[in-house]
Amino acid sequence: MSRWTIEKARQWRQGQPWRVGCNFIPSTAVNQLEMWQADSYDPSTIDRELDWAESLGFNALRVFLHDLVWRDDRDGFLGRMDDFLSRAHRHGMAVMPVFFDDCHRPEPVAGPQPPPVRGVHNSGWVHSPGQRLVRQVYDDSISPEDRARLKRYIQDVLRHFDRDERIWVWDLYNEPGQSGNGDRTLPLLRLVWEWALEIRPAQPLTACLDGAVGEKNIALNRDYSDMVTFHSYDKKHFDERVNSIEAEVGGRPVACTEYMAREHGTTFEYCLPVFLQHRTDAFNWGLVAGKTQTHFNWKTVADLERRRAEGDFLRPGDPIPEPPIWHHDIFRPDGTPYDPNEVDFIRRFLRAARGTA
Repeated sequence: MSRWTIEKARQWRQGQPWRVGCNFIPSTAVNQLEMWQADSYDPSTIDRELDWAESLGFNALRVFLHDLVWRDDRDGFLGRMDDFLSRAHRHGMAVMPVFFDDCHRPEPVAGPQPPPVRGVHNSGWVHSPGQRLVRQVYDDSISPEDRARLKRYIQDVLRHFDRDERIWVWDLYNEPGQSGNGDRTLPLLRLVWEWALEIRPAQPLTACLDGAVGEKNIALNRDYSDMVTFHSYDKKHFDERVNSIEAEVGGRPVACTEYMAREHGTTFEYCLPVFLQHRTDAFNWGLVAGKTQTHFNWKTVADLERRRAEGDFLRPGDPIPEPPIWHHDIFRPDGTPYDPNEVDFIRRFLRAARGTA
């Protein structure tokens, strides 16, 4: 099986509403492992926070999976995915699951996760499947068992939810090449595309252009994606990129799967009108400021190892600290908005836009 034709991709998109939503992780999870493992899966928090997302007018979520949870508890993981999809569906949300990711902590370890480092952006976020395996695929030293496991993971999840209308799009690899991997991610990325196309699920397949690192990674994603996705956080280049990407990808449907960094000018007030004009689907990073602390900016990551060594962790019951200007995220854990005027704008804008998108 192969990539969708442009005509099929356009026909699919014409049957969809304008999707606006967020990259979601519950505020009680420090990373993807804590979100999905049985001991820390938190349906009550998920329901409460998806209710707040629904109140904004959001109708889509981008959600990161993790291969180690599937490895250790395949049936439980698939059951929790099904539960999450049902909860999202009840709140009117279609879901874009993400399989692999080259961002932040390079070597994931299953089991209890370390607490967040106080005031550090995404201090606990982990790669999937991890830098060691990425580079073993690159130099052809990966064990047959690990290679087979990664293939089974991708294909098992795709088969299990093939034709599931709660799944909007499958995102195969977030920002391949980050964390110094560059084009060393290319062999695994190519395999992931091959494995996914062997299944050829009913839903579209994608992996990001902007956000990926390495020209070969970007070119592969451009050549294989049914619909095209990109990331844009900087206002200086935002309009130019949204305007140019449609022509670059030959008229395929386009979604911005990461945006909104207030300190960089890509606010909701600025970005949403541009996305609506182009009918570009859009997912900001973050909903509720919690253990990922993505309301702190990227610069805080520079202090991560020193502060980790000093034991500057959040303890259970500690309040989530607040920076003076929030980078990402919209709500506090109690549901109060960081900026009530911003929340009012999102609600008013999306209510009005639903009649024109």
